Amino acid sequence: MPHHQPPSRTVIITGASAGVGRAIAHRFARAQDRIGLIARDENALKDVQHELRTMGAEAEWEAVDVADATAVFLAAERLEQRLGKIDIWINDAMETLFSTVVDTDPDEFRRVTEVCYLGFVHGTMAALKSMRPRRRGRIIQIGSALAYRGIPLQAAYCGAKHAIRGFTDALRAELLHEASGIHVSMVDLPAVNTPQFDWARVHLRNNPRPMGQPIQPEVVAEAVFKAAHGSAREYWLGWQTLGTILANTVAPAWLDRYLAQKAIAGQQTNTPLAPDHEDNLDRPVTQLHRTHGSFDAASVSRAPLVTGEMARVGTVAAGAILFFALGAMAAKGRHRGRARKNYSSPRRDIARIRSAVRQAIA
Repeated sequence: MPHHQPPSRTVIITGASAGVGRAIAHRFARAQDRIGLIARDENALKDVQHELRTMGAEAEWEAVDVADATAVFLAAERLEQRLGKIDIWINDAMETLFSTVVDTDPDEFRRVTEVCYLGFVHGTMAALKSMRPRRRGRIIQIGSALAYRGIPLQAAYCGAKHAIRGFTDALRAELLHEASGIHVSMVDLPAVNTPQFDWARVHLRNNPRPMGQPIQPEVVAEAVFKAAHGSAREYWLGWQTLGTILANTVAPAWLDRYLAQKAIAGQQTNTPLAPDHEDNLDRPVTQLHRTHGSFDAASVSRAPLVTGEMARVGTVAAGAILFFALGAMAAKGRHRGRARKNYSSPRRDIARIRSAVRQAIA
C-alpha cells in the first residue's frame, strides 16, 4: 500500500526566535507542518523563517511582545489568515532574572511575570478564540520542574511557572465541563542549555549557569512533538524533573535545606559578571538569538519522557513495595525474636512434664 503523508497542521509557537522555541519550530518543520512564529525580535524571526523554509516548511512570523494581550490576539489572527486554522498552539516565551528577592526591583518581578505567566494566558486565550468554535485543537504549555518546586535566585520565574500550572488545571476542567475536544497539556522541563543564561538579567557577582546537568533544546523539541500526539495531561522530561517533583512531594523540608546549601553556588559559574553584561528583560539582544546556550560541553542529548500520571503511579507502587518489604522484614525479625525467647530443649521439656505429673499425683 502507498505511504500516506499525514496532513500538515498549523502550529503557532511563542518564544520561537531562540532556545527551546526555535528547536520546537525546527522539529515541527521537519514534519512539514505550517509554522507560525511569535517573538519580539524581527531580525531573529526572519532568520528562523529562512531556516524553516530551507527545510521545505511553510513559515510566517509576527514580531510582538506576549505581555501585550491585544498584540498577541491580532498576531494570531494574521497568522491564521496566512497559514490556516490553528491546530496546535505552543506557549514557550520566557524571560528570567537571577537575583535574590531582596535585590529584585518590583518592576523586574512584574516584567518576568507578565512574560512568563500572562504571556501564556494571552497565548492560550488567542488559541481558544480559534479552537473553541471548532471544538478541537491542542494547547501545549512549556513548563518546568520549577512549577512544582521553587529554587533560590529564580523566585519570579518559579512563581510564574507555578501560576501556569494552576491556570492550566483550571482551564482543563472548564474544557472537560464543555465536553470540548480541545486538549491541554503541560511539558515540564529540567535545566536546558539555551541562551537564557547568556542574556538573563543578573544581580549576582558571577555569571549564571544551569542547576544540575542541562539537556539540549532538541531533546525538549522531540518531547513536545510526542506530546502533540499524546493524550496525557502532563509530561515530565528528564530524571532531574522526576527527582525534583517527587522529592518535593515527600520531603519538602529536606529539599528546602538542600537547596539552601547547594542552589546558590550551584547556579553560578566561577566567571565574574561582565560590567557591560546585556540582558533581554526590556528589549531583545539580537546577536544572542540562537538555539543553544554556552553549556554544550556539559549538556546531554537524551532524557526520559514520562507522563505525570505514570510517574505518580510508579512512585506509589514502588513505595508500596518498599513498605511491604520493610514490614515483612520487621515481622520476620519479630518472629525470630519470639522463637529464640520461647525455645525449649527436649531435656527441659521432659523435666517440666515430670514435675507436672508429680503435682497431679500428689
